[in-house]
Amino acid sequence: MTSTTPRLRSVVRGLGSALPARKVTNDELARKVDTSDEWIVQRTGIRQRYFAGEGETTSTLGAAAARAALADAGLEAADIDLIVLATSTPDYTFPSTATQIQAALGITHGAAFDVQAVCCGFVYAVAVADKFLISGSHRRALVIGAETFSRILDFEDRTTCVLFGDGAGALVLEAQEGTGANADRGVLTTQLRSDGRHRAKLFVDGGPSTTQTTGHLRMEGKEVFRHAVGMVSDVVRGAFEATGLTADDLAWFVPHQANRRIIDASAEKMGIAAEKVVVTVDRHGNTSAASIPLALSVACADGRIQQGDLVMIEAVGGGFTWGSALIRW
Repeated sequence: MTSTTPRLRSVVRGLGSALPARKVTNDELARKVDTSDEWIVQRTGIRQRYFAGEGETTSTLGAAAARAALADAGLEAADIDLIVLATSTPDYTFPSTATQIQAALGITHGAAFDVQAVCCGFVYAVAVADKFLISGSHRRALVIGAETFSRILDFEDRTTCVLFGDGAGALVLEAQEGTGANADRGVLTTQLRSDGRHRAKLFVDGGPSTTQTTGHLRMEGKEVFRHAVGMVSDVVRGAFEATGLTADDLAWFVPHQANRRIIDASAEKMGIAAEKVVVTVDRHGNTSAASIPLALSVACADGRIQQGDLVMIEAVGGGFTWGSALIRW
């Protein structure tokens, strides 16, 4: 349960997002693969997504989202001393894409590194940055989710190529003194899990050490769905147990935007009212680690998420990885 001992909290100062220039509708995909708008919408809720074009990479999208987040926070790039980037589609095998974003922003101090937890990457990145900030070692962090999944899709596999898109989102987190109570602004708790036995259910069939190729995404859709709802419930329940809060206390539930059916089933199982669920999968598709910050950006821009609101983010990713974070906005 929560204590009331004064402590540092990782408080959201700013939020930003970036999308590629090219919007790809279901009808456009249907002209290339054996599918239809009706088939995609009925099974996934997706109506469109964005694909990166020439000159657009994970780092350029991530840097654009970071700049937007800094502007929203009223801060300069020099105010940041930590960058944690969640991505499964890095610009290079090495160096880390976070360092390329760091360079693009003109930051020459602090630390920058990537976190790899696939679709759960942004939750992992929030948790990692939170640990740095509340330890007192760093003051302000850019937490970014950025992906160019279109570059690892097999466009002869209609069951996967219609699901994913590209984009980036970023948060600025700042260490601030809190009371230790649930009323504090900032990250209240994070819950992280993984189980590597499930690799074959969602993976990319390539890599430097195995095939020396980039590879393509492979997924057993029914198996992923079967596990996802239970895993979401696990980490959402864990967050409530850690804080003593309940689904009734939530202002907003912002899940990973993978599939409308998974989102609806997870919310229903946890007793979260449908009107509290932020859904953007229809406009972005599954953007992996970028999906939660993109959804947060939409819900903040349209005025739904307000300062003081209790927000739950959660995701399940390949591996499997899964996790949640409970944040007082």
